[in-house]
This record gives sequence, C-alpha cells and structure tokens, in this order.
Amino acid sequence: MKISTKGRYALRLMLDLAVNYTGEYITIKNIAKRQEISEKYLEQIITQLSKAGFVKSARGAQGGYMLARTPAEYTVGEILRVLEGSLAPVSCLEEGHVTCARASECVTLDIWLQLEKAINNVVDNITLADLVKRHNAKTSYTYEI
Repeated sequence: MKISTKGRYALRLMLDLAVNYTGEYITIKNIAKRQEISEKYLEQIITQLSKAGFVKSARGAQGGYMLARTPAEYTVGEILRVLEGSLAPVSCLEEGHVTCARASECVTLDIWLQLEKAINNVVDNITLADLVKRHNAKTSYTYEI
C-alpha cells in the first residue's frame, strides 16, 4: 500500500483547516499558499472531502471552507479512505474482492492480514486533533481545540 499524493495532500488540507480555524471560512487560495500546493489540485481534493461531508463550504466574498466537525471527530484513516479508498496492502483483502481459491492454504495471507490490522490500528487511532497537537509541538504557533 502506498498513499497517493491526493491522500497526503488531503490530510495536510484538513490539518490546515483545523490549525487555522478562527470561526470564519478559509479560502483554497490561502491553504494553497501555506501548504505550497496548487489551487487546482486542492480544489479536486476539497470537492471529494465536501461530498463526504468532511468540510462545509460557503460562496462569495467571505466564502471558503471549514471543517464540518471538530478535529477530534476525524481520524487519519477516514480522511485517507475518502481519497484512497481501501487501505488494504493487497487486493485480495479489499472489500468485495472474490476470495482466492488458495486462501485457505495461503501462508502469505496471514502476513497481509497482520499488516492491514497494523495499518488500520495506526490510522484509525490518530485524530485530526492529535495532529494539531503534533503541529503545535513542532511550531511556535499554538492553537487550542
């Protein structure tokens, strides 16, 4: 499993919305500038996050985006899955995949299951709020949730 650029940027975008939250909407232009990511690319990502109900949007001069929930209510895993789909390390573990005829005797399947469990354990137990705390620890800027 390899996290794509879209997945990595989605996490950065969501973290930026959390760190810079002031009660007002934040423009893609400002996020793009801070994150050094193209506005066009972020627009594609924010569309997917918006469709998933992760962000709220507003049009107009005071428009932009903000988180739909508190940072503590998002996990890294759910954010990544919106952009990446399955985080399974091999296709035979993906939902809806036809079980292989060799599954009952496949020794490597046990390894892939362990790996999938470890990945999910990490990404599903780190929240956006945790990332905000890590961000604050690495920078001089602090933001309270």
